[in-house]
Amino acid sequence: MRLTKQTNYAVRMLMYCAANEGQLSRIPEIAKAYGVSELFLFKILQPLNKAGLVETVRGRNGGVRLGKPAAEITLFDVVRVTEDSFAMAECFEDDGMVECPLVDSCGLNSALRKALNAFFGVLSEYSIDDLVKARPQINFLLGITGEHHYRKPAAVAPAA
Repeated sequence: MRLTKQTNYAVRMLMYCAANEGQLSRIPEIAKAYGVSELFLFKILQPLNKAGLVETVRGRNGGVRLGKPAAEITLFDVVRVTEDSFAMAECFEDDGMVECPLVDSCGLNSALRKALNAFFGVLSEYSIDDLVKARPQINFLLGITGEHHYRKPAAVAPAA
């Protein structure tokens, strides 16, 4: 099974937001960090937002942040939202138009279903928080600085 680019970058976007905890992350910053188009990230943002994995804040100082704690977002949550199909073989297709006489009692179908469930089980064991904590220098690697440059500068008192 191969996951799509959409899933790959959805996980990366969530990792960025988790590493940038307490701040709004902006799509241009995330796109730059990963070398991907902003348009592609905006496309991925929609299903993540609809599923409650992220929240968006509109406006000049808007951005995106996690919709719930990173420890509560599993890789399975992301895959379930971003992948269109988990059909590993023709037997798994939803349209039911399979030409095989063994479709209802096939050992391959059973084995693939078991493998897919094991795959989902492993993905459920890992959270976005686990991925971020596994990289102690993630903020540096993603170019996230301690000073968020979208904050308004503090007012400077006139010199006396």
